[in-house]
Amino acid sequence: MEKNASLLEYLSFRRSVPAFQMCEPGPSRSELEKILTLTVRVPDHGKIAPWRFIVYRGEERKTISEQLLAIALKKNPALSQEMIEVERTRFTRAPVVVAVISTAAPHAKIPEWEQVMSAGAVCLNMLMAANAHGYVANWLSEWFAFDEEAHAVLGVKAGEKVAGFIHMGSTTFPITERPRPSIADLTTWVGGAA
Repeated sequence: MEKNASLLEYLSFRRSVPAFQMCEPGPSRSELEKILTLTVRVPDHGKIAPWRFIVYRGEERKTISEQLLAIALKKNPALSQEMIEVERTRFTRAPVVVAVISTAAPHAKIPEWEQVMSAGAVCLNMLMAANAHGYVANWLSEWFAFDEEAHAVLGVKAGEKVAGFIHMGSTTFPITERPRPSIADLTTWVGGAA
């Protein structure tokens, strides 16, 4: 396979944009269908697709945010006004939010851990597919990814886990770089010439 200069360039500056820095427009339904079509091109041992998507768009995002706020207040009635506003905007910060749901389960041949990693690959592929369509994106989990009461609001079924919420939209903020880990500190070389 030949080098792909444009892909190398993209990977050299790929960067998530904070959800609170996103604005309209977000991807249309047809763009989202294209994004999701690219998203599923990930390693998937056994071709079992151990994940699914829930797309949150439009006014329903406000309703979901208010329901999540109610759950948060029930769990912590002493939430500050600032945190109340954060909870109230969980699903309205970006024009589109897509939940990547891991449906990983015991399987005769495919380890559950591989299924979970496949869902993680889906999340990263979705970020890149959104970027390829000209949108910024961010992969978040947040408290409600792990809360069963919130799962009922979000459409997550029993036995499923949230791999992440992918926020997509546009931005008027400059996209800045952040420090990256040192490859020398993370890599062990075994064999081969220097």
